[in-house]
Amino acid sequence: MNLLMVDKPTCTTTKNSAKAKLMRECKIIIWDECTMAHKLALEAVDQTMKDLRGNSRRFGGAMILLSGDFRQTLPVIPKSTAADEINACLKSSFLWRHVKMLKLTTNMRVALQNDPSAAEFSRQLLALCNGHIPIDVLTGLISFPANFCEFTSSKKELITKVFPNIDVNYNNLDWMSEQAILAARNKDVDSLNFTIQSKIAG
Repeated sequence: MNLLMVDKPTCTTTKNSAKAKLMRECKIIIWDECTMAHKLALEAVDQTMKDLRGNSRRFGGAMILLSGDFRQTLPVIPKSTAADEINACLKSSFLWRHVKMLKLTTNMRVALQNDPSAAEFSRQLLALCNGHIPIDVLTGLISFPANFCEFTSSKKELITKVFPNIDVNYNNLDWMSEQAILAARNKDVDSLNFTIQSKIAG
C-alpha cells in the first residue's frame, strides 16, 4: 500500500488494481512496529479500506492487528519538538479509542533457551525500559547494573571485540551475519562502517 504523506495522507491504490482486490478480500491486516508510524498513516489506511470496500465501518470491516512497543522508537519528525512527536503518535489518533490492548508477558526466546543469563538480561532491560533504574539526582543520569553489559573504552576496542580478525573472517557469511554494532546516529554508523571496511583488503 503506497501512502503519500502530506497534510492529509492519502492512499495511491486505485480501485481496479490487483492490490485493491487483495485489500477488499483480506480479513486481517497485521502492522508490525506500528509505533513508528505517523497517526495519519493509520487514518489513511482506515479511509482507504472504507472506500475500497464500500463499507463505512472502521477499516471497512477488516480487523487490524497493531504490533509494537511504545517504549521503543516513536514517529521520527525532522526538526520537531517533543510535542510534535506526541501529536503524531498513534495514541493521538481518533482511532486509538477503539483499540483493544493485549500484552505479551512471556519472553519466548528466553523461555525456550532456558538460559539464566538471558533471563536476567531480559529482566534488566525491562527495568530500564520501564524507568525502574535509579537516577542520579546530581547528573540526571542512570547507572547500568554491573552485569548488564561489557563496556569498552574506545571505538577501536569495540570494533575489535565485535569484529575480531575481520580481515580474514569477512568471507565467512555465517560469521558476518552474527556480528553487528548498533548506533543511534547515521554519522556514527557511517564512521563505524568506514573504519571497519578499511580493515578489509580491496
